[in-house]
Amino acid sequence: MNEIEIIRSQLAAEQSHAAEVANACVAALGSTAGISAPVEATTLFREACVSYLVWVLSRFEERDQTLSELLASRQSLDNGAAAASARHLGGLIGVTGTSREALSRLEKALAATDSTSARASWQEFARFFNSAWSPRRAALERALAEHLGVAQWRSVCAIDADSMLEERNRYARVAERLPAGIALRHEEPRDPPRG
Repeated sequence: MNEIEIIRSQLAAEQSHAAEVANACVAALGSTAGISAPVEATTLFREACVSYLVWVLSRFEERDQTLSELLASRQSLDNGAAAASARHLGGLIGVTGTSREALSRLEKALAATDSTSARASWQEFARFFNSAWSPRRAALERALAEHLGVAQWRSVCAIDADSMLEERNRYARVAERLPAGIALRHEEPRDPPRG
């Protein structure tokens, strides 16, 4: 397996795990049926989910920022192909579904004080995650595969052994704290948003 394949494999794992955690959150915290776990177990599950989601979404946001900086330097080049590639990727960066937007919706879900608004906020977070964030990430991944070399993948993604281990440990904490009847499942992303 070459370096780009390792990076892409880790990105795919992070995207899939993030979707599984988001869907588990809404199943446990955004359901009218609720979960029958003790309050302390539910709190620990919620904390593990939030810890994972904040960490992984922040990393994806940092990657977008690094990619934006790379694209800005490419657009200033006179090379027509590099500038066209930068414009294409830049267009995807600007599409709705950013990690920053997902973090904002997650914050709203956490801030909801009554059970009805909390359920609605968790459901909105999951809807956004599955219908905007996931398709945007998939579209960016496809475009990155077409336009970046090894050094650029390395720079943009900032994946190393430590970050891979950290991601796995955070995901394992969520899996360990799953309430009964809740599973880590991935919903397939819908068509990419336009914008």
